[in-house]
Amino acid sequence: MVHPYLRRRDGLEEPEYPKPELKEILKRTMGVPLFQEQAMEIAIEAGGFTPAEADQLRRSMASFKANGKLHIYEKKLVDGMVKNGYEEDFARRIFKQLQGFEGYGFPESHAASFALLVYVSSWLKCYYPDVFCATLLNSQPMGFYQPAQIVQDARNHDVQVLPVDVNFSEWDNILEQKGGKYYAVRLGFRQVKGLKEVDMLQLVVMRNGGYQHIDQLRAAGVPETALLKLADADAFRSMGADRRMALWEISALADRPIGLFDGQVSETALEDTFPLPLMTRGEHVVQDYVSTGLSLKDHPVGLVRPQLSRMRNVRISDLSKYKDGDYVSLAGLITVRQRPGTAKGVLFMTLEDETGSANLVVWQKLFDTYRKEIVQSKLLMASGRLQIANGVTHLVVSKCYNLSVLLRSLTETDLPQTLMRGDETTQPVNYDGRSSTVSAEAAIHKGRNFH
Repeated sequence: MVHPYLRRRDGLEEPEYPKPELKEILKRTMGVPLFQEQAMEIAIEAGGFTPAEADQLRRSMASFKANGKLHIYEKKLVDGMVKNGYEEDFARRIFKQLQGFEGYGFPESHAASFALLVYVSSWLKCYYPDVFCATLLNSQPMGFYQPAQIVQDARNHDVQVLPVDVNFSEWDNILEQKGGKYYAVRLGFRQVKGLKEVDMLQLVVMRNGGYQHIDQLRAAGVPETALLKLADADAFRSMGADRRMALWEISALADRPIGLFDGQVSETALEDTFPLPLMTRGEHVVQDYVSTGLSLKDHPVGLVRPQLSRMRNVRISDLSKYKDGDYVSLAGLITVRQRPGTAKGVLFMTLEDETGSANLVVWQKLFDTYRKEIVQSKLLMASGRLQIANGVTHLVVSKCYNLSVLLRSLTETDLPQTLMRGDETTQPVNYDGRSSTVSAEAAIHKGRNFH
C-alpha cells in the first residue's frame, strides 16, 4: 500500500477508481486503502458484507498474526465484488492490499496520533536540536538509538555538547550558554553508569562557588564510590585533573589524617612523586564508553580510519559523491538491526562511523551466509551496491566482514601492564591501581535488535 500511495502523492501515477462508490471511500488516500475503516467500507460497499461481517474482517486484520484469519474472507470478498460488477483480477488485488493490514494496519485515529507525534518531534528536531537532544537523553532508555547516536547527531547539526563535570553538571542533561546558533548541551550525571541521584544532588547543593580539589567533594559528603565513578567518567577536568590523576588522588584520600591527627601533614606528602603515564586517546575513548556509553573526544571508528582506508572503505559522509549502482565498502559500528515480520526475512541495519550513519539492506539468503558476522560484530565492514531513490541512500549488501579486532588497537600499547613488582599481585593492574578487565570490544555498544 505504501509505495502506490507515495507514487500517486508525488504525481508519478494517477489514482484509479473503478466505481464511484470506491472513489468516495478512497479519494482522500488517492485510491489506496490505508486505514482499517476503509477496508470495512470496501467490504460493505463493494463486497456485500454486512456491518457485523465487516467488523469481523477488521478484527482479523488487527490480530497481529497471532491467530490471523483474514484468509477465510477471501472467497466471500472476491465473489461479492464480482457479483457487484468488479473484475475478478481487481477484486483479488484489493484483497491482497487488505492482507497488508494483517498485523500492521492502523485505524485512522491511531495513524493520525502517530503522525502528530512524528510531525511535532520532527519540528522540534529541526528548529531546536539542542532541546531535542537534551530531552531525549533525559528520557532514556527508549527507542532505537543509544545516547551515543543521539549526541553524535546533535553535534552533526551544530549543537555543542559538553562533558560531564563536577563543577558544571546537574543530574539531568541541561542547556548552557549558546555555542553559536544553539545552546550548548551539558551532559548530566545521569549519563554516568552507577551514580546515584541522591549523591549527585548532595554534590550540587554543596558546590557553591565550585570545587577546587577532590578533597572538597569528600568534605561535602560525596561518597568515595561516587568519586571513583566520576573519575572513571573523566569529570574532574575543570580542576585540571584527567581521569588517571583523579583516580590517583582519590586513592590518596584514605590517607588523610583524621580525629586527633586532623590537620597534620600526611606521611604520603613526604614521599617522592613521579609523573603518571598519559593515557592514549584511544584509552580515553574506550573508558568514556565504559563509564558513559559515549565519547566526546573521538569516535572509535575515526581512530582506526587509517586501517579502514587501506581496505578501501569510504566515509559515510562521502556517499553523496557516489551514484546509484556504484559498488562501495563501508565500515562502522552496528547501531540497529531490524528484521520486521512484514519484510519477508530482509534485515535492515544502520552503521555509524565518525561522519554519520548509513542504512544497509541485507537479503534473507545473504543474512544466512553472513549471520555470524552480522550478529557478533561490533565493527562491521559491508560491501555492496548503492541504491539511491528520492534522496534516500541504501547499501544493498553483498559481503560482510567482522573487523572488531581493529578496536583492540585503541587500548593495546607497548607500555608495561603494571608498575608493581611481580610478587605483589597475580593480576595485571592499570596505572590507576585497579584491575583492568574491560576490552575495547566489550566497551563499545552491541547495537539494538528489533523484530
